[in-house]
Amino acid sequence: MDLDFSAEQDMLREMVRGLCASASSLDTVREFEDDPVGYSTDLWRQLGELDLLGLMLPEEYGGSGMSALEGCVVYEEFGRALVASPHFVSAVMGAGVLLRAGSDAQRHALIPGIVAGTEILTTAWLEAEGGFGARSVRTTATAEGDGFRLDGEKWHVPFASSATRVVVLARTGPGDDAVDLFLVDPQAAGVSLQQQFTLASDTQYAVTLAGVLVTEADRIGAAGTGWETWNATLLEGAVFLAAQAIGGARAALEITNQYAKDREQFDKPLGAFQAIAHYLADASTAVEGGEILVHEAAWAHANGQSIEQLAPMAKLFAGRTYRDVTAMGEQIFGGVGFTLEYDIQLYFRRAKQAQISWWDDRILEERIAATILDR
Repeated sequence: MDLDFSAEQDMLREMVRGLCASASSLDTVREFEDDPVGYSTDLWRQLGELDLLGLMLPEEYGGSGMSALEGCVVYEEFGRALVASPHFVSAVMGAGVLLRAGSDAQRHALIPGIVAGTEILTTAWLEAEGGFGARSVRTTATAEGDGFRLDGEKWHVPFASSATRVVVLARTGPGDDAVDLFLVDPQAAGVSLQQQFTLASDTQYAVTLAGVLVTEADRIGAAGTGWETWNATLLEGAVFLAAQAIGGARAALEITNQYAKDREQFDKPLGAFQAIAHYLADASTAVEGGEILVHEAAWAHANGQSIEQLAPMAKLFAGRTYRDVTAMGEQIFGGVGFTLEYDIQLYFRRAKQAQISWWDDRILEERIAATILDR
């Protein structure tokens, strides 16, 4: 196993880092906090032009057909720059469920647009007072005519105001896993959006579905396979969420290291004090270890090996590391670190949300334990 990146992958990193610096600086990040759109359309256009939206999507749909290693590079840089965009929900999760279970008509109708950035998919999964399991999907899909009627409310739907299609998880029967995936037009009758405000100040919506009609052609995959499709796609997506978290942790550590060198107390830099030096040493060790674990998970995915254990491990460790490093950074900065003009608070708030989003620590631990104990 060779975890060194190739010259081409290093060039990709440099390109993405340069793009983030020019089109998604931390000033831009601040500008789009709690914004109803929530991301720079100029950045989104450039992601499409540079084929970063289609980076990991098949060439037959206009993508580049690159592997999870290239995706890991991109998401580490997204994490470093705190990039806000629908990339994950559209180009990873939305396109992922279509590639895994969608019909030829669905794939050809939507994936070329995802690659170009003209189609933006988002995912409607979580519900109020629910968890991450299938039983928490209470939105119903009731057979009506030659299609279905959707009723329910979804929470924490990213970038719903910009989406051209929403992938909705809805219950079609009483069984635990009797959940299907449906493509819903957010402009359809019965769909309403209400913005939700979060710790990370990113753009999420509550999506209410009141008698929304969809056809059989809007269902992704065969009846009763939606939860399996969703789980398999999110397992792959966890690798990129981990990469994004470890990229953020690396950037937060660099900010804190620099502050510990520059800030003086009692006529010497903060970093000269043993306790603070040890905090920074521990954080550096954790970030290095997290990067190796994330890269191993991406390598395994790229080489067709199982990521059943590695992907949850990577997200669990990277998420905890991101949270711990930014919390330590806030302690070293002191009270000023929580003020809006300091960058460390941007990372601190996003670190905790990243840790508890999609799959939280409890779910990740259960998945890891299952791979160890259920063999």
